[in-house]
Amino acid sequence: MRVLLADDHKLVRDALAFYCSRLDDEVEVLQAETYDQAAELAADVAALDLIILDLNMPGSSGFDGLDRMRKRYPDIPIVILSGSIRHQDMSSALEHGANGYLPKTLGGDAMLNALRLVMAGEKFIPSALYDEAGSANEGSDLPSDSPLRSLTPREMDVLEHLIEGKANKEIAALLDLQVVTVKLHMKGILRKLGAANRTHAVKIVLELRSAA
Repeated sequence: MRVLLADDHKLVRDALAFYCSRLDDEVEVLQAETYDQAAELAADVAALDLIILDLNMPGSSGFDGLDRMRKRYPDIPIVILSGSIRHQDMSSALEHGANGYLPKTLGGDAMLNALRLVMAGEKFIPSALYDEAGSANEGSDLPSDSPLRSLTPREMDVLEHLIEGKANKEIAALLDLQVVTVKLHMKGILRKLGAANRTHAVKIVLELRSAA
């Protein structure tokens, strides 16, 4: 697996390169500190599996770099890395063809999970940005502090099938996802609900809904 990582801050690159190395048994991380350097590295290799681009770095401003990279590599997953947590930036990134949006404040395990989701064919934005845009439970009778409000729309889809007692394979078929993607969403659900396992998650959800 080969990942291109472009960011003008070495500490950020080194930290993210560490998490990228955990995506697969053998991962080669190509690092660039400018857009032009990233473009040269991409052109010099036979294939790339993932591109991670800083939103603003030398040689690229705003979504200019994303536009150029997406036009050149239409089939490669591209993730935007940014210090911004504005919903507008996230929304614009997806509109310009990004497969994911990673705030630099995102925790290491969450960042690794996000990259795995993107590699599995999903799009990723942090749940906090979903909340700003309107969560999957907007307009519901859930209390504002309910952990269910932190779930993404896709996590809610998975959760509803889980409550019905369906296995991961069945959920994957119903939602047209890979089983590994369902497992990643399940991991996120358990973490956000503070559940020890699937059964515990269902119990928590039913209790929360009965109390609402």
